Amino acid sequence: MTVLISKDTKLLCQGITGRAATFHMGRAIAYGTQLVAGVRPGKGGISHLDVPVFDRVGDAVTETGADASIVFVPPANAAKAMIEAIEAEIPLVVCVTERVPVMDMVEVKAALRGSKTRLIGANSQGILAPGICKIGVMSTVHEKPGTVGIVSRSASLTSEIVAQTSAAGLGQSITIGVGGDPVHGIGFVDCLEMLMADADTQSIILIGEIGGTEEEEAAEYLQASKPEKPVLALITGRHAPVRRRMGHAGTLSLFGSGGAAEKIKALKSAGVHIAQNASTVGETMRRIASAKK
Repeated sequence: MTVLISKDTKLLCQGITGRAATFHMGRAIAYGTQLVAGVRPGKGGISHLDVPVFDRVGDAVTETGADASIVFVPPANAAKAMIEAIEAEIPLVVCVTERVPVMDMVEVKAALRGSKTRLIGANSQGILAPGICKIGVMSTVHEKPGTVGIVSRSASLTSEIVAQTSAAGLGQSITIGVGGDPVHGIGFVDCLEMLMADADTQSIILIGEIGGTEEEEAAEYLQASKPEKPVLALITGRHAPVRRRMGHAGTLSLFGSGGAAEKIKALKSAGVHIAQNASTVGETMRRIASAKK
């Protein structure tokens, strides 16, 4: 079983004619992802990357049967693009755009309520099922089909942990980048629920960071569900000062809330294994998986 995507996923790209979209969609096609359409208002009727381009998402879905979308639209209009995809009832939308205004994302979250769409992002590297389907901007240099599900708020650390789990002989069943922005689509708990039900995933790695409540909510879920699959977490930002924005994600620890120490404590109390630093994640997961057998 594959989480959210499969070899049969039909992808459309919103903003397809842009430079970044052209580059990354070319890589996705080479990987084997089925790109069936593009959307760019005012460019309807042309062909790009050997697929038809439409003015509207709804038209692209009707004509091609697309059931997933990736959004490469600049921040000012990214929310409108996501909402258009939600209104077209596309089951999966991935937004890689960074720095979408927070209030715009609040509108997107409102549009998601009661919809048929699952949103990954914004500010996400995307989703990758090794050897099956790639929807995003992630590297595929070190990925390897395997048994570890990786859920992350950090794109660069995802690449590092993918390389480590491949080197450890574990590989990955799926990698999902939930995005680093404060308001986004699916989070750690949503992903944990899917991975716990996924027969191909035998263990899970969470890559968290300071700010927000993703990790605390994951701890509450794990504490209540007491799953059999082992979970390993890496929490970055242990030495970050409070009330200061850190890195690309815009996360911050405010007045003692959302800090690394609090997140680690909550996860430990839920039975989650904690990686001491980024360089040890792969080997730590290998030992945990071996002990579980």
